[in-house]
Amino acid sequence: MNSLFHALLLLGLTAYSFAAPAADSVRWCNKSPQEQKKCEALKTATGHFTCLEKKDTMQCIEAIKTGMADAITLDGGDIYEASLANYDLHPVIAEDYGETTSDTCYYAVAVVKKGSGFSFKELKGKKSCHTGLGKSAGWNIPIGALVSEGILKWDGPETELIESAVSRFFSASCVPGAAKDLYPKLCELCTNCARSHVEPYYDYEGAFKCLKDGKGDVAFVKHLTVLDANPNEYELLCKDGSRKELSDYLSCSLARVPGHAVVTRSDKDLAHKIWQYLEEAKNTFPNLFKSSDYGGKNLMFKDSTKKLVLAPDNMNAYLYLGAEYMHIIQALKKKEPSSIPTDPVKWCAVGKKEREKCDTWSINACTTGDCDKGKIKCISGVSVEDCIEKIMKKEADAVTMDGGYVYTAGKCGLVPVMVESYKAAPLNPCYSCSYYAVAVVKKDSPLTWDTLKGAKSCHTGLGRTAGWNIPMGILKKTAIKDCDFTKFFSQSCAPGANKTSSLCSLCAGDKKATIGGDDSKCLENDSESYYGYSGALRCLIEGGDVAFVKHTTVFDNTEGDNIPKWAKGYKSSDFKLLCYNGETKTVSPSDYEKCYLAKVPAHAVMTRPESREVVVRLLKDQQREFGSQTDEDTFKLFKSETKDLLFKDSTKCLIEVSAKTVKGFLGKEYYDSVTELSACTASELQKACTFHKCQQA
Repeated sequence: MNSLFHALLLLGLTAYSFAAPAADSVRWCNKSPQEQKKCEALKTATGHFTCLEKKDTMQCIEAIKTGMADAITLDGGDIYEASLANYDLHPVIAEDYGETTSDTCYYAVAVVKKGSGFSFKELKGKKSCHTGLGKSAGWNIPIGALVSEGILKWDGPETELIESAVSRFFSASCVPGAAKDLYPKLCELCTNCARSHVEPYYDYEGAFKCLKDGKGDVAFVKHLTVLDANPNEYELLCKDGSRKELSDYLSCSLARVPGHAVVTRSDKDLAHKIWQYLEEAKNTFPNLFKSSDYGGKNLMFKDSTKKLVLAPDNMNAYLYLGAEYMHIIQALKKKEPSSIPTDPVKWCAVGKKEREKCDTWSINACTTGDCDKGKIKCISGVSVEDCIEKIMKKEADAVTMDGGYVYTAGKCGLVPVMVESYKAAPLNPCYSCSYYAVAVVKKDSPLTWDTLKGAKSCHTGLGRTAGWNIPMGILKKTAIKDCDFTKFFSQSCAPGANKTSSLCSLCAGDKKATIGGDDSKCLENDSESYYGYSGALRCLIEGGDVAFVKHTTVFDNTEGDNIPKWAKGYKSSDFKLLCYNGETKTVSPSDYEKCYLAKVPAHAVMTRPESREVVVRLLKDQQREFGSQTDEDTFKLFKSETKDLLFKDSTKCLIEVSAKTVKGFLGKEYYDSVTELSACTASELQKACTFHKCQQA
């Protein structure tokens, strides 16, 4: 019995040793014997890696998901596949191809032999060489370009898969990873059509070899693949129908896309361990970015990689790949959104109170016209930045936001489509899409702009225009010499800041909550009592010394019918403005136009570029039904039970934005000011969206 126990124990320990390698190792997944050979050399040199060989990329992704492996380097198309719900892997480390400056992107190009006599628009019937099915430069970008240019006719996956349309378009191809039995023409030029290095025409070098060997007429690769090729033999096809030299890839590429990245499970500690061991490997394993010793090219990492760059902790596939590239991938899997909407627009509501108003809006929107599927579907977001991410992922379509968030959303690929207007006239109902950022104190306060240091400050939110970017931008230039904003004021409430810092010490949390109110302290939504314009004024009334708000905030909360309980007994005359020149003035219209910190763009509705037309049409329709000109007893789009829900209560109407870019909408002065301030206070989302400097043109 005792010997049996020892035998079972030994068997269990042996099994465990295979299933769970040493805790200080990273298990790397490889797709070919050549990669496995290089990985084993890395293991020997560092002692921090173990190697697992699988048949192809998808098997590696599955192995990482289940915990059999920890990491693999993938191209953009595979990063997308690995991010889907059934895998949920995240890009954590990027390849950098820059010689002198960081460059984590590359150009997708179409390469042909000189004298072959056809253009990009004449590719139908030609023989094509691809890096692999679903890969960026070899499939997603060129096929997406052919579809969007109308060269390749495809009615969408409801009719047929894109592989079927491509197999009809080209006369023969090598698309490693294609289903050979279903689409034999896509594998006709391949040896075995495997999506790994066992296929000679796989990946960048393989696709180019397919062209060099005379098998194909065009190879879809990245620009770095052909930099050393003979310029007398090869050239590039441009989308405009012309041809250019290999060195002209800047003006003759199909797209610029994010580089390859190491992916792993959603585990910050694991990501940092992988990064640490790869950084150490640079010193002990000189072949990290070289493959020739192992019988292949681009093994584990691209041979053109110069270094690796650690991504922000909150990075995911959508943020890494960017809105433009995500749109290309999704367009190949799903039809473009129709200009005539059949599905409801998904509106992102920040916090509980906005969600309640949004639900009311959704119900009222269906009282008129065709509403089989509804016109508006409400999606809850915990913050504006959460909504930005949801819109990028197509979990939501639109949200209204302050100019500071517009800046961040623009960095993430969203565009402004409608802007709030706060002034109206009988013959010109909508004009003036801007407002004044002001500093408000109580009328008996001895404070001036020059004596603010050490005061208690109330902000609408971290990164917002009137409440943060404008006042802190001014102070950064004049009084705060470094990036530590916690030292200037003695206490603050800046919702969205680090809860443990002095920037949150003045916040109140949810004052209506009987229990758990502190859980909401300093959150960027209406569960924090001091969030937003009205919240910042409340903070001033209940203990702050100065509030940074917009010019109408005092009137909105002290005059008229909808006065909140916390402002009862106060009049607009109980407050005054701090002027930048050291003077003080009343909050009256005759004074705030002379005593303000900046005139800034109004709040805007943001969406994805391809959804612009649908969102604009909806909002024009909805403001006709529920705008400021409608009957008092109907739902009001620009009125709230509390204050400023979904839209500012001071909004008279929405105007379509003519500017095509965020910089054009915000104006150069404000845009540049926020850019400078972002060096100190960029949010994690903004850092992730600007990770690829090559996409920030």
